[in-house]
Amino acid sequence: MSFTLAIVGRPNVGKSTLFNRLVGRRLALVDDRPGVTRDLREGEARLMDLRFTVIDTAGLEDATDDSLEGRMRRLTERAVDMADVCLFVIDARVGVTPVDEIFAEILRKRSRHVILAANKCEGRAADGGLIEAWGLGLGEPLRLSAEHGEGMSDLYTLLKPVADEMAKSDAAHAPETDVTVDEDDDDTPRVPTREKPLQIAVVGRPNAGKSTLVNRLLGEDRLLTGPEAGITRDAISVRMDWDGIPVRVFDTAGMRKKAKVQEKLEKLSVSDGLRAVKFAEVVVVLLDAAIPFEQQDLRIADLAEREGRAVVIAVNKWDAETAKSEKLRALREACDRLLPQLRGVPLVTVSALTGKGLDRLRDSILQAHAVWNRRVTTAKLNSWLGAMVEAHPPPAPGGRRIKLRYMTQAKTRPPGFVVMCSNPREISESYSRYLVNGLRQDFDMPGTPIRLWMRSQADQNPYQGRTKSTPSRLRKHLK
Repeated sequence: MSFTLAIVGRPNVGKSTLFNRLVGRRLALVDDRPGVTRDLREGEARLMDLRFTVIDTAGLEDATDDSLEGRMRRLTERAVDMADVCLFVIDARVGVTPVDEIFAEILRKRSRHVILAANKCEGRAADGGLIEAWGLGLGEPLRLSAEHGEGMSDLYTLLKPVADEMAKSDAAHAPETDVTVDEDDDDTPRVPTREKPLQIAVVGRPNAGKSTLVNRLLGEDRLLTGPEAGITRDAISVRMDWDGIPVRVFDTAGMRKKAKVQEKLEKLSVSDGLRAVKFAEVVVVLLDAAIPFEQQDLRIADLAEREGRAVVIAVNKWDAETAKSEKLRALREACDRLLPQLRGVPLVTVSALTGKGLDRLRDSILQAHAVWNRRVTTAKLNSWLGAMVEAHPPPAPGGRRIKLRYMTQAKTRPPGFVVMCSNPREISESYSRYLVNGLRQDFDMPGTPIRLWMRSQADQNPYQGRTKSTPSRLRKHLK
């Protein structure tokens, strides 16, 4: 999904009808009565070659109290803040109302991109409202009929530049991953710069202390904190400097089990946090010392490993622990047992409240980033591979021993290795784990994801799989 589009407007202007048309299904209830939609509904939209997330919102009401209408308005305003584009829909047959004017002013202040759409424009009855829409100060109104599908090509024309802009922004902020390496490449890792800082995502369950930790790293109360779970809604990035190293830190919303995520806004918050993981180079999984390694913590760490990001486990609220040495021993044992795919991952105890342990956390992050960039020469790898095979030979399916011929590093960020062998399909998962664990231990790559590919030289043979046949000129002589 390239961007998020929020459809906003007064009740009964056709927002849900437009939502259903963009997603291609009747996901949202539609009725002539106003106020049918009360919550946020998210869908995957398609408009020609554009793919994006669309949000159907409750009708904007002129209410700011704790009534149902006031709560619906606050939810919609939050969706406006989180969306990349707002499609402000008015009813062209009714014309511009005072409520439309109020919310046009709100959108001008709160939204980065606003598209004004006059819906129900089929027929001449809508011409007056279309002219009035110019007075809202949001540019030329888009003529739409969500019910009949009119104006979709014009909407595409307006959204295409936004999608291209978002794609360029994502490319500029996305970290370099799966970088192909050659034998002549410099072994030193990429040095973070102002344009490409070291990107860190702090993730974890709700109320683990993520925002407090980021505030402590910044040295100021930049992010809202409190004892209530779920205060942070969207992923917020802040920049800082670590002794000359430019850093961007993403504070994310707490991630609960999928079955427990019922509120639509929380679903958007979690998806925003998952997106932050993809934009990070190092992922700090923050645990609560009182209830560490819950199922969701393991899922988050596994997600970071599958995305190929460097991982650091930080255990927060350590100041409240009494038997620290016994607890730390139990945590390390649980980490090795529950996260075998990240064996040796750095585990740091911190207190975001007091600031204790943050120096160790910073050193662990920088070390994890260096390991994530590690390069090993082909000569060292082949010498190591020979010793590993001699200590534990590969399997011999059908009595024929598989030969591991040579090994080289193909990628970094994270490290990726290729082993050329005689029969790669017969290499067991356990033998691959044996090699990966050996790489971690012998080349000092604890905790980082390691990719290992088994290849056969026959895979590069263009004639592989062709059946042998007798040349036609020989067949004539054989007759």
